[in-house]
Amino acid sequence: MEAQTGAALLLACLLALATIASSNTEGDILYSQRQVWKDPNNVLTSWDPTLVNPCTWFHVTCNNVNSVIRVDLGNAGISGTLIPQLGQLKNLQYLELYANNMSGPIPTTLGNLTRLVSLDLYDNHLTGVIPSSLGAVGRLRFLRLHGNKLAGVIPASLGRLTKLVELELQENMLTGTVPLEKCCEKQSGRHYQIF
Repeated sequence: MEAQTGAALLLACLLALATIASSNTEGDILYSQRQVWKDPNNVLTSWDPTLVNPCTWFHVTCNNVNSVIRVDLGNAGISGTLIPQLGQLKNLQYLELYANNMSGPIPTTLGNLTRLVSLDLYDNHLTGVIPSSLGAVGRLRFLRLHGNKLAGVIPASLGRLTKLVELELQENMLTGTVPLEKCCEKQSGRHYQIF
């Protein structure tokens, strides 16, 4: 009996340590992103790496095990590039960075965010291609990349996004089409418009 209680206590401690380590890793990633960005409106002042986890930071939401599920920084006046390490935020569901001054490419590692539901990077200054890896984000419902400087061919892999209800790619320098017969969920008997 004592051995079972000891084993259960040890397991609980290991799970708690794993959660703290995960939160610290996520905090390290977000703090690294903060270091790359220019923040003239000081919206990221609460992003303090000395805290146990990023769940107390403004514009960050966590789940019940202190893992980051949302980053909400739309229209925040932030500029700079997106770091590839963002693709390691394994529980991220919403990445809202619209209407800022983001530049550079969209990291291909964002295709690792398998829980992502909404990726809003519209109205920035992003360049390069749309990563074909985004076609692997099976839960993605909203992909809004319009109003950037993206170029190249629209990846055919976006046709695998069967849960997609909104795709906005206009106001870029893109060519090609998305295979609509494969993507885009029907709800309440109506089709969602694909831009």
